[in-house]
Amino acid sequence: MTPIRPRDLLVAFLGAGIVAHLVVSLTYGTLPSFPVPAGVTLGVLGLAEAVAGWILKGRVERRRGSRPVEPLVAARAVLVAQASAVGGALVAGLWTGLLAYVLPRASVVTAAASDTVAAIVGLVCALVLVGGALWLEHCCRTPDDPDERRRDDGPGNGTAAR
Repeated sequence: MTPIRPRDLLVAFLGAGIVAHLVVSLTYGTLPSFPVPAGVTLGVLGLAEAVAGWILKGRVERRRGSRPVEPLVAARAVLVAQASAVGGALVAGLWTGLLAYVLPRASVVTAAASDTVAAIVGLVCALVLVGGALWLEHCCRTPDDPDERRRDDGPGNGTAAR
């Protein structure tokens, strides 16, 4: 599996943000208010993924007292991490699109002031999810194999022996 590219996350973020801003600007008067804790679930998921990454990192590195990780478990964790990173980037874009619309109107419209707080909480929690997912993906990488390093550094690969 290849690691997720930041470019892919940025494209998802920007695309969702533009679409959300367009939809909100056309329909804001008909939308219900956004509850402040609406995005908190994503923050909790992001923290859970960060903790899972920390636990898996010790197992992948085979620290003393930890069981080795089954390859299928690590592959599934990477799959969950990549899906969470893309999902978090999309939701962060949605909250940013909302925030871009309501923030300039927050001093004039009471509903926009309330929605600004909800959008900020949602955006921060979505970014926590992206961060936790990227950390989990990073923790599932296998450590460098010392035998492979010796083979790469040995004679016969174009480098002079000392």
